[in-house]
Amino acid sequence: MNRFIRSVGVLIVAIGLAGGLPLAAQDHGDHLDASSEHTAVQGSEESHEHEGHEHEGHEHEEFVAGTFIIHHIADAHDIHLFGDVHIPLPVILFLEGHGLQLFMSSAFDGHGHGDKHLSREGIEYTLHAEDGVLEDGRSVVSGQITASEAGAAIGLYDLSITKSVFGMLVILALMVWMFLGIAGSYRKNPGKAPKGIANAMEPLIMFIRDEIAKPSIGDKADRFMPFLLTVFFFIFFCNLLGLVPFLGAFNITGTIGVTVVLATLVFLLTNLNGNKHYWGHIFWPPGVPLPVKIILVPIEVFGILMKPAVLMIRLTANISAGHIIILAFTSLIFIFGDGGQAVGAGSGMGIFSTAFMIFMYFLELLVAFLQAFVFTLLAAIYFGDATHDPAHH
Repeated sequence: MNRFIRSVGVLIVAIGLAGGLPLAAQDHGDHLDASSEHTAVQGSEESHEHEGHEHEGHEHEEFVAGTFIIHHIADAHDIHLFGDVHIPLPVILFLEGHGLQLFMSSAFDGHGHGDKHLSREGIEYTLHAEDGVLEDGRSVVSGQITASEAGAAIGLYDLSITKSVFGMLVILALMVWMFLGIAGSYRKNPGKAPKGIANAMEPLIMFIRDEIAKPSIGDKADRFMPFLLTVFFFIFFCNLLGLVPFLGAFNITGTIGVTVVLATLVFLLTNLNGNKHYWGHIFWPPGVPLPVKIILVPIEVFGILMKPAVLMIRLTANISAGHIIILAFTSLIFIFGDGGQAVGAGSGMGIFSTAFMIFMYFLELLVAFLQAFVFTLLAAIYFGDATHDPAHH
């Protein structure tokens, strides 16, 4: 047991380094220059003025549920708690010809849903805070930063600590502290019943070993236990963090950059540990007629890529769906309330939505565990298929 716990630390660091990379490293070398940004902003202002004349007499802005939901589940450069209360996060940019640039996201002006601007050392930065399409047809991605100097766009790589990266680092730090403490407890009290956090976590650790790893992998289960433990607790804790209210609405495992790294690790471990029996069944299935092999082999090869892809899509979709459903019922309150114009309808919908959201929160607690369990179980099954001997039944 102690050996399993110690091995988890190495995998925690590996997942942290790999998982943060696709979230933070974004190539922004194809951004708008200063003049086109100015045109887009000016066009947006004119559009708002035109809308203001069209809707004269209306005292409230129309609520758009889709924008509200995407804003809360998308990654961001700060953590929104409530109202106008935000926790700024470090912005780390690499600019071509200017090197590394470091500053906090609070340096951008305001916390509204529109574009935010910053000027420092002759460089104009723009943080696009919501999805949309500019006049020239190019998309604006939520949380994307552009930079320009003297009317020319600058190649930019965004390596910032975003909300999802920050949440992931918090979970990884928690896991390192927790597993080191558990390993120390077993080391100090060999052969004795564990106490404290070790006593609380041992049933889950034994469950993963006895109900997931050994039935799926067999005698070689101990080789994969550190990875299975790390993945299970990482996904489980990330899911629980996303359910804590008024803490920024983290959606870590609903972010494709995190799940694609987890799925890639499963893909590498499966195929690097595959034996001759595993590869033989893929490239030359025994006992199958040759015409059927011609059809079956490409399907088997395609299946090698599809297995981790299914893991990635299943985890991302299920976690994001839970957040979207809860936010959708929150949106119904504002839609039926009509910006305060229909208080009765808004209040009635508020009672129904609140009751359903409480039910959804309890359901999401089950989903948080279930998705961690399913990902770990399928990974163990893939490992077992790759390492089983021909005589194994």
